[in-house]
Amino acid sequence: MDKILFLGCGSWGAALGLVLSKNGYDVTMWHRKDSIVEKMKDSRKHYLIPSLHFPDNISFTSDAKTAIQNSSTVIISVPSQSIRGLLQKYSNSFKKEQTIVNVSKGIEVDTLMTVSEVINDIMGDQFRRVVTLSGPSHAEEVISDHPTTLVSASTNQDAAYDVQQLFATEYLRTYVNNDIRGVELGGSMKNVIAIAAGVCDGIGFGDNTKAALLTRSVSEISKLGVAMGAELKTFQGLSGIGDLIVTCLSQHSRNRKVGQAIAKGQDLETILGEMQMVAEGVKSAKSVHQLSLKYQIEMPICEAVYQLLFKGKDPRQLVTNLMTRELRKEN
Repeated sequence: MDKILFLGCGSWGAALGLVLSKNGYDVTMWHRKDSIVEKMKDSRKHYLIPSLHFPDNISFTSDAKTAIQNSSTVIISVPSQSIRGLLQKYSNSFKKEQTIVNVSKGIEVDTLMTVSEVINDIMGDQFRRVVTLSGPSHAEEVISDHPTTLVSASTNQDAAYDVQQLFATEYLRTYVNNDIRGVELGGSMKNVIAIAAGVCDGIGFGDNTKAALLTRSVSEISKLGVAMGAELKTFQGLSGIGDLIVTCLSQHSRNRKVGQAIAKGQDLETILGEMQMVAEGVKSAKSVHQLSLKYQIEMPICEAVYQLLFKGKDPRQLVTNLMTRELRKEN
């Protein structure tokens, strides 16, 4: 049976690790802090989600080097902005025949690389089994065995199908897609839109506003994605519209909670300081702003989120600005 390593064991990594353990795989969860590793070893509970109990075929370690060397599949589940540093530290421990799976959603600030591009940049072309697993999913619901769908995306179709098989259960269904750039862009940009959705909730707007936000956001995301070489149909699928819906509407969404708190008057630094988990949309808002300028794509909603987060603009005024722009055709 394959040995699976999770580099990072936050809520999403832990939820996926639980799936693989139920499928009979030997799973190791890595965390950089010895204290957290020991806590999970002793309690058999997740350090952020006490209701998550780990079965006996999940082990824990803070020794990334040895764990990487002993695994056939390495799943990267740390925040996207931390991946470059992690891989630079441990790149020599990987073997080129290993499958590297990214389950994080973000665009690296300044380099404007997706996670798979960061992996390729650090690891080199000899690593040909790089896959991104994405889609509309919250850890809390996967842990509870709620029916969920994901997308296994890679330019290497054999690797994509292998990951599809890994995550096949009665309640988790995974599809294959060869447009890894589109899948990653959709998964990253929807976090930015979720902040805007939270602002709508925080102000007290209703269903009309949320419907307009989601629909017009699909247009923005698709235009930038296509300009970057992704396929339009990807943004109409699970990693596009699907992920956008779940992140913008769910009570579990960290990014939505950030927008909601800002609309109620809290400052960003305080909000992020009080969160136990990372809201990827904050850093991705800066990356998307940079990408929109680079590719000369007008993205008024994403730009409004950027202005809200990094320029301190008033959320109500930003909404007014969006609604009073020059009138135009829908498409």
